[in-house]
Amino acid sequence: MKLSSLSFSDNESIPDRYAFGKIDPQSHVALAENFNPQFSWDDVPEGTRSFVLICHDPDVPSKPDDVNQEGRVVPADLPRVDFFHWVLIDLPADKRDIQEGDFSSGITPRGKGGPLAPGDARQGINDYTSWFAADRDMSGDYFGYDGPCPPWNDALPHRYVFTLYALDVPRLDVQGNFGGNDVLKALQGHVLAQASITGIYTLNPELAPKQIGDTSA
Repeated sequence: MKLSSLSFSDNESIPDRYAFGKIDPQSHVALAENFNPQFSWDDVPEGTRSFVLICHDPDVPSKPDDVNQEGRVVPADLPRVDFFHWVLIDLPADKRDIQEGDFSSGITPRGKGGPLAPGDARQGINDYTSWFAADRDMSGDYFGYDGPCPPWNDALPHRYVFTLYALDVPRLDVQGNFGGNDVLKALQGHVLAQASITGIYTLNPELAPKQIGDTSA
């Protein structure tokens, strides 16, 4: 099975159109357009009855001490943990693409609704749910896609891994406010094939000067 995107190339930068946050020279970070990227796939194995698409960032700092703190840097060698940005399940077996903006076209304070999603699919909560849990203005259940917003002082560019799974069941056995780990557990033993594409994103201007208007390169 092959997964590709017109929105970005494998192991190349993700445009800020698909991010939750973008570089701002004055305030470090501004809200971005938060469109879900476009994807298409082929070479689907025989017997496929549904698809699952998961996006996760494996480069999230394991300790928050230095995150977004003036005069400090999140060191590149700090141990990292996973952060789920999109958990999309029960995509029909005859589906072969997702268009830009089909599932997300902006930021919704307190999160987009779910788990029901377009095309009879379902979406789980992403990890902005826990990230904003203590924020009085933003707390809520964040279903569906919300894009990259890594620490603006992180010395490590973050990877965003989109993985498509072809399953032998039409509907995955998860209920309620399920998340990425719930889905990864439920799909065990049902995966016929999988394919991934990885995008890179940073809000550190020292690592991404072109994102804040540098036209010299």
